[in-house]
Amino acid sequence: MNKSSINKLKLFFMGLESRFEENSSIFKEINTKFKTGLKEFKGLGIYKDNKIQYNFNGITKLESLNEILQNICIDAESYETLEFIYSERGTNILISADNKNVTMKNIEVKESSKEADAKSKTSKKEACLEHHGFEGTSTLLNRDYYIKVGKADSLLKEINIMTKDGKIKNDKIRKYNQIDHYVELLDNIFDKLDKNNKKGITILDCGCGKSYLSFVLNYYLTEVKKFKCHFIGLDYSKNVIESSKKMADNLGYRNMEFHAIDIKDYVPDKKINVVLSLHACDTATDMALALGIRVNSDVIIAVPCCHRELLNQYSYEPFKNITKYGVLKARMADILTDGMRGTMLEAKGYDVSIVEYISPLETPKNLMIRAIKTKEENPKAMDEYLKLMADLNVYPALYKFLSQWE
Repeated sequence: MNKSSINKLKLFFMGLESRFEENSSIFKEINTKFKTGLKEFKGLGIYKDNKIQYNFNGITKLESLNEILQNICIDAESYETLEFIYSERGTNILISADNKNVTMKNIEVKESSKEADAKSKTSKKEACLEHHGFEGTSTLLNRDYYIKVGKADSLLKEINIMTKDGKIKNDKIRKYNQIDHYVELLDNIFDKLDKNNKKGITILDCGCGKSYLSFVLNYYLTEVKKFKCHFIGLDYSKNVIESSKKMADNLGYRNMEFHAIDIKDYVPDKKINVVLSLHACDTATDMALALGIRVNSDVIIAVPCCHRELLNQYSYEPFKNITKYGVLKARMADILTDGMRGTMLEAKGYDVSIVEYISPLETPKNLMIRAIKTKEENPKAMDEYLKLMADLNVYPALYKFLSQWE
């Protein structure tokens, strides 16, 4: 390859070096293919300890990306053409070089043929049950999934939804539908965040457990929406934290960290943009909401579970002939708990919506609280919250946690 083309190649490589410095957490690999006549010579470089382990012509070296790219330019002098692919999660950049020209373009990360097969089979299925916008069935749905079979196979296999040969497990179809609907409910909310923030967005998962939904959101935000993001998972169980770390390592998701710690003891060292809490039991949800408020998170998402706290606290004279029935008193306690949580978030400057996460046919604990920070604190909403406390004779955990942290 002539010197003119090699000099152009070096300019493109300088841009890739800057890209790697900024986005090394989502780098996957580099592939090279040199050609002279009919002969091809291929090379492969993978990430290892912030360097690249590159194999070419039977020789493997562990070097910085800069060193690897310099050597590729030197090798290019001995060949007629080069095809170079720089791969990140969800993005492939192709540089083609010969003696006439050097070009660079993004190339689509192709779906596997399995996705087309899955779509074809799905379109032949019977219409699925829909309940308030969510299809809570054990069949694949006739719709365009957010987490697609084919592109998301590695993720779906790691979280045990897909078999090794690329099929959604029959007993995991309902779970697959649920996690996809979870992404659907949050998709527009993430669009309100600053995608072009160079620091990216930080998502904190409180009571993360095995972090399945964080892994799913990580995939979707990074590889589909092209957000730069970082995930932090918190859970008091060391075993589930170790499990999450192993899964992140298996997937190559280096933009994640996990800590075995109680939520109330966690102090972030960076701006938190999104706080998540999925099925944290009883007052653990309040602890997560309080943490989101305390760190002034842009978005707070919670799917509450196990509403026990207010059941034995609240009393309201006008409702005494209703709440004398135990099951109705319990259901009312659930409503009061989540309603007061919404009111407190409004008092702290959030726009709040409470929606069905999944069909009540799946579980009665099926609500999602979505809160987006839009303004300063709202004294009127706080007054209403305090009046509710007095009228119902309750002292909610959310109020208590916030008072302790002030």
